[in-house]
Amino acid sequence: MNINATLAGQFLTIFILIVSLLSYFLGKRKTTTPKLAALIGAALSIIPPLGLIYLAVLVLKKDVEPVS
Repeated sequence: MNINATLAGQFLTIFILIVSLLSYFLGKRKTTTPKLAALIGAALSIIPPLGLIYLAVLVLKKDVEPVS
């Protein structure tokens, strides 16, 4: 079975982009630093299971109180 490196690279690139965006939007609700949450999500999504685990942790985290 041949594995096409171009296809694998495209999958990884799209996966990193999706996890980064989801991490940013979840980070806006769940943390005080959404950009850092997106950066950590992008770094962890290089290994796809870690990216999914990070998203699960963000989903299960309680919302941050809005600053008024």
